[in-house]
Amino acid sequence: MRFLPRRALAAFLVAAITPAFAQEMPALPVSVAKPVKRQVINWAEMPGRFEAANSVELRAQVAGELESVHFEDGQNVKAGDLLFRIDAAQFKAALDAAEATVRTNQTRLDLAASEQKRGQELRGSGNIAESVFQQRNQAFLEAQANLDAARAELDRAQLNLGYTEILAPISGKAGRKLVTEGNLISAGSAGTLLTTIVQYDPIHFYFDVDEQSYLAYQRARAAQTLGQNYQTVYIALSDETAFTHEGKLDFVANQIDEETGTIRVRAVLPNADGFITPGLFGRVKLQTRPLYEALVVPDEAVMLDQTRRLVMTVKEDGTVEPKQIEVGPRIGKLRVVTKGLTENDLVIINGLMRARPGGKVVPTTVQFDVPADLTKPSATPN
Repeated sequence: MRFLPRRALAAFLVAAITPAFAQEMPALPVSVAKPVKRQVINWAEMPGRFEAANSVELRAQVAGELESVHFEDGQNVKAGDLLFRIDAAQFKAALDAAEATVRTNQTRLDLAASEQKRGQELRGSGNIAESVFQQRNQAFLEAQANLDAARAELDRAQLNLGYTEILAPISGKAGRKLVTEGNLISAGSAGTLLTTIVQYDPIHFYFDVDEQSYLAYQRARAAQTLGQNYQTVYIALSDETAFTHEGKLDFVANQIDEETGTIRVRAVLPNADGFITPGLFGRVKLQTRPLYEALVVPDEAVMLDQTRRLVMTVKEDGTVEPKQIEVGPRIGKLRVVTKGLTENDLVIINGLMRARPGGKVVPTTVQFDVPADLTKPSATPN
C-alpha cells in the first residue's frame, strides 16, 4: 500500500477542489498499465514457532555407578539403541539371590505338598488327628505363598538388572551426555538427568490465528469451498521469503484465548533431513477463501486517502481520473482489486507525483510482471 507524503496529499486535495488549477499544469509523462486478471486465493499470514513432535528426558530407573556411554553427543539414535550402561554387579547378585530363594521355597512347597497328600490319605482311614491335618494343610498354603513372593522378587530383580541398560525410547537426535562414566546416579522421575532425545521428523509448527481469520476459515470449510486441500498450509523460515514448506493442519485448540482473541493451531510437516530445528520461528499462510478471479495492479499504484483507497487512471484524452477501489490481499508486490476497476482502465503505476485529478498527462503504456500462478504463496514471495 502506498501512502502519499503530507505535501503531496495537500497538493492532491487542492487540485481536486480546484480543477482549473490542474488545467493550467503542463502535461507531464507518466507510465500506465492495464490491470491483469488472475485467479487468486486469500491467505492469512501469522508468525509461529517450531516444536518437536516428541521429546524425552532420559533418567535411570535404578541407582548405581555409570559404567559406560554408548553414543556421541548430538548423534541420531533409533528407538531401542543402547545409550548408557550402569554397573550391574549388585543387580546380578540380587538376581542370583532371588533365584536361590525361589529354589528354596520350591523345595519347601514340594515337601509341604507331600505332607498334605499323606495327611489326606491318613484322614480317610481315620489314622490322623484333625488338628494335625489342618497344620499340614496350613503349611502347604504358607509354602505356596512364600514361593509366589519369591518369584515376584525374582521378577523384580530381573527388571532391575534390565534397567542397568538404558535404551533410547524414541528415534531422534540425542543431546550431549550430562553425566560421565564413574559417577553415581540416582533413579526415578527426580533422579539424575542423563541426556535428552528430540524427534525431528515429523516436526510441529504452532501458531495463533486471529478471530476474524479463524471465522473466515471455518465458514469456508463448512461451505466446502476450500477444496480437498483445506488442511494445507505453507510455511517460511525466518530467513526465507518464499513459503516453500508444506504442512498439514492436525490440531486446533478447543477455545479462543480470551486475553489475545486468538486460537492455537498446529501443523505437522516432514523434516527428514533434520534441517528445521525445534525452537525456530517461522511464518505460515492459511487459506481463508476459495479460489476466485480478480484484477491485480502494482501495490505502489494504490493510494490511501483517509479511509478510501484510490488509483489514478488516464482517460483517452490524457485526463487524470481518480477511481475509488476495493482491495483484497497483497501478493508480493501486487495488490488484488476486487471492485472499482476494469481490464481496460489505464492505471498510473509510475509518476504519480506528476498526476493531478483533472489534469493532463502524457501516458506511456508499460507492462508489469505478474506470475502466471498466484494461488500458492510459494510462487509469490513478499
